[in-house]
Amino acid sequence: MGKEMRLDKYLADMGKGTRSQIKEAARKGRIQINGVIEKKPDTKVDPETDTIVFDGSVVSYVTMEYYMLNKPQGVVSATEDNKYQTVIDLIEGKNRKDLFPVGRLDIDTEGLLLITNDGPLAHRLLAPKKHVDKIYYAVCDGFVPDSAVPEFAEGILLPDGLKCLPAILEIISRKKEDGKALSEIKLTIREGKFHQVKRMMEAVGCPVIFLKRLTMGSLTLDETLKPGEYRSLTIEELELLNSL
Repeated sequence: MGKEMRLDKYLADMGKGTRSQIKEAARKGRIQINGVIEKKPDTKVDPETDTIVFDGSVVSYVTMEYYMLNKPQGVVSATEDNKYQTVIDLIEGKNRKDLFPVGRLDIDTEGLLLITNDGPLAHRLLAPKKHVDKIYYAVCDGFVPDSAVPEFAEGILLPDGLKCLPAILEIISRKKEDGKALSEIKLTIREGKFHQVKRMMEAVGCPVIFLKRLTMGSLTLDETLKPGEYRSLTIEELELLNSL
């Protein structure tokens, strides 16, 4: 015997409408429990053993969901926004209505974003004391100086007074394109201050033109995911994250 819950809560949790909409649906005979029409929204159901059908489709109860999203530019890392599409809007296959992004990527930043409703896991990943590594790939304006590597390794002091934790800077390439000096870098940081990568690169005179997050802790962006695409985490990925 599993834990019983109200029918309207079960269906609301799975995004089938508000409590009042579900009450109306029940009144109209659109809900079945184990093959029998149920008109009382406060009826207790067992998520583990009962079969709930809403408008002819079985609604399974899912307690936790975990998605890896390759966040595209132009989408905000929020659960709702009046102006922009959110990362939650992109997860069309979701069951839960309480999903949220773990941390934030700027609107013009691409790459790895974990979407879940697992609050304790999110807290562990974001807790400042945990110092979870995050690796970013960036294209920067100008040639990043070699001196930036030891500066970042020691913990650079930004012009606004922020002393960064030690970070690993890898200069991938420096080249000229159409007469313009560009650098490609990888940067591993252990904290997530506001606009941190951008601020660090500006501090060495090379503003970021393009930014993409590749990893967060043990989680690495699946390179087969195009911007805007997502997939559920594998059992292995989840186990590694939970071992934090």
